[in-house]
Amino acid sequence: MAKKPELLINAGNLDEVIRYIQAGANAVNVGEQRFGMRLPGDMDLTEINKAVAEAHKLKANIIVSVDNIMDNRILDALPGYLRALQEVNVDAIVFGDPAVWRAAKAHAPRLRLHWSAEMTSTNYATANFWAAKGVARAVLARELNMEQVLEFKRRANLEVQVQVHGMTNIYHSKRELITHFMRHAHKDTGAETYDKARGMYLVESERPNQTFPIFEDVNGTHIMSSDDICMIENLPELLDGGIDSIKIEALLKPADYNETVLRAYRQAIDAYVANPATYEFNEDWLKAIKRKQDPKRELSYGFFYKEQVY
Repeated sequence: MAKKPELLINAGNLDEVIRYIQAGANAVNVGEQRFGMRLPGDMDLTEINKAVAEAHKLKANIIVSVDNIMDNRILDALPGYLRALQEVNVDAIVFGDPAVWRAAKAHAPRLRLHWSAEMTSTNYATANFWAAKGVARAVLARELNMEQVLEFKRRANLEVQVQVHGMTNIYHSKRELITHFMRHAHKDTGAETYDKARGMYLVESERPNQTFPIFEDVNGTHIMSSDDICMIENLPELLDGGIDSIKIEALLKPADYNETVLRAYRQAIDAYVANPATYEFNEDWLKAIKRKQDPKRELSYGFFYKEQVY
């Protein structure tokens, strides 16, 4: 029997947490935008406490994002926030900034730590540096191909998490680029404000058929990929490689789409783990996803099968 990985997704509110666990997730990533980056919603400590209670009833874990780009203004708030997360028994926090690690070690030493440095989490040596400092998991950069991912897992001294579905971030600025654009574009007709629900996107003149979602939140402006990773057909490679956690990215997707994706991946994982020797991919799993997929967004393998990634 193959090792069964964690199936992880991010959620923006308590309702989504419960729905996603019932759809097959056994871990949900949540957070507060002041401390976390690119979250589907903004959950304060009271809501996180409720999420932990509900998730634990359902035998699932809550992981809190504390992976923002920290500046001096937020440092004083970190110790109290981390202590509070420890007190409500969250199962782990995700961080990228060493300032978070220092604060956690000093003020919330029982917190389980996952290291995620976005594009810089690309080699096992750096991951092992953090493992020696008590970190339990590395969240791999999305730019790694399959060979690099599997080598990372073989040589890392900690758990490895990989994104297998959904969009990825390709650009971030702390500036309010959309707000400034809207004000300039409508300066003669009145200042129109930015509304995230409008679903704005960018288009390059050379590639008019590809749309890049762009949104703005308290942490600035984010541009996302024009396609969605979909590795459901290729999960056996990751499972055979011992990957500990596979993540579904829920950002900018409706909850019913995310539930469909979770159910498909849950069925594929369970079927393979039950008997790898007789496993056969069921096309219905992928068809269910495609029925919900935005026709303007291609499903792709991301960087998993690209020779050159830089």
